[in-house]
Amino acid sequence: MTFDQSVGSVDAIVAGRFVLRPIRVSDAGLVALYASDPRVAEATRSIPHPLPPGAVEAFIARAMSGETRGTIWAMDGAATGLSELLGIISLKPMEARKSGGGQSEIGFWVAPQMWNTGIASEAVRALVAANPLGDRTLFAEVFQDNPGSAKVLTNCGFEYLGDAETFSVARGARVPIWTYIRKMG
Repeated sequence: MTFDQSVGSVDAIVAGRFVLRPIRVSDAGLVALYASDPRVAEATRSIPHPLPPGAVEAFIARAMSGETRGTIWAMDGAATGLSELLGIISLKPMEARKSGGGQSEIGFWVAPQMWNTGIASEAVRALVAANPLGDRTLFAEVFQDNPGSAKVLTNCGFEYLGDAETFSVARGARVPIWTYIRKMG
């Protein structure tokens, strides 16, 4: 892992069969391809379906400019013969940072052709181990109709916290979720 102190971001995190690296403009085509799949969009809070023109480019521009509150990585398997983009994983700080030791929410999605291959678990495990924001606590949530993602979290040391609900843009509705917590160190 390399860490750029000037912007407080991680350049790359080794994650088993791939690396987590900052998202870049060249990712737009594959992000659009996967995010426009209703199965991916409907498993997230924020990806709309259908995907509006320019949405992916705006997302990438925000991620690259530092406008987003969190840090966003592409799961890149090119070095090991996998796709250059396998999915996206992010950390979103839940509070203003004075120094390390805060709380963040982890989010992820994986390209449908990589489902049930362990990619999501490898990505979450690597991000938790790197703990690039120096968090003391990580939170996550999954829709209750997505038990695969719940299994990813429990396999990576997250503990069930409780039930809640959130709004899904793609579904246009409030959706029941399971919430998870992981205390760091």
